[in-house]
Amino acid sequence: MDNNLKPVLKWAGGKRQLIKYIKNDYPQKFNNYFEPFIGGGSVFFDLQPKKKTYINDFNPEIINVYETIKNSPNELIQKLEKHNKNHSKEYYYTIRNLDRDEVAFSHIDNISKAARTIYLNRTCYNGLFRVNRKGYFNTPMGRYVNPLICDKDNIMNVSSYFNSSKINFSCGDFSKILLKAKEKDFVYLDPPYFPISETSSFTDYTKIGFTKDDQIRLLETCNLLNDKKVLFMQSNSDCDFIWELYQDYKIERVPVKRYINSKGNERTQLFELIIRNY
Repeated sequence: MDNNLKPVLKWAGGKRQLIKYIKNDYPQKFNNYFEPFIGGGSVFFDLQPKKKTYINDFNPEIINVYETIKNSPNELIQKLEKHNKNHSKEYYYTIRNLDRDEVAFSHIDNISKAARTIYLNRTCYNGLFRVNRKGYFNTPMGRYVNPLICDKDNIMNVSSYFNSSKINFSCGDFSKILLKAKEKDFVYLDPPYFPISETSSFTDYTKIGFTKDDQIRLLETCNLLNDKKVLFMQSNSDCDFIWELYQDYKIERVPVKRYINSKGNERTQLFELIIRNY
């Protein structure tokens, strides 16, 4: 295991705080590994699976970042260094608004798009990847003095790991990739959380969002995994709806601090759920 690997993307709702709880519940043995909601990938980078791995997300910008790191790390670093040199409030909003011209944006090469995603992620408010209903990135710029826009060493380390491992990247619905899961495989699920209040929903990291019906569909998928004797672990919000959905499985309630609230003194400790079928 390479202890130098870190998540490339900051992620609102990321699992770095929960790793100390989650890692205690990793299966001792499993075959292939699946993570259909990769996001920032904190669990994936901590676990560093040794067998065949299936990484997926519904957001194509995220998967493009990982594929670019695997295939073109040096070119990506060059573009990030340019963003770092030019970073300012005006520059941030110029780069952010590139996707408003959909025709022009469609002709931007994948390496430039990946650099844009990392740049915005590293400089936007709290690393919150959020888009509106048109699919436009709309998070305002954060108030960082010296944001780490280009972590060269980590990008090269991650690229090396990707190229030395059996990792399959895909972009699509979570249920599709999980059709490949078989007995004794391990699936970690980190879906957009079910909101615990009207103001706590940060599920719009794609223009489609993740609805209550999607949460129910995810339960149905977990039931199918369980029937196939696939090991699964899921993180989700601590609310009556999720407790009721997963009442037939093992549920652990763990403390976490979330940093979405713009007023630091109002950022209180919350709880989240870790759900398992083993």
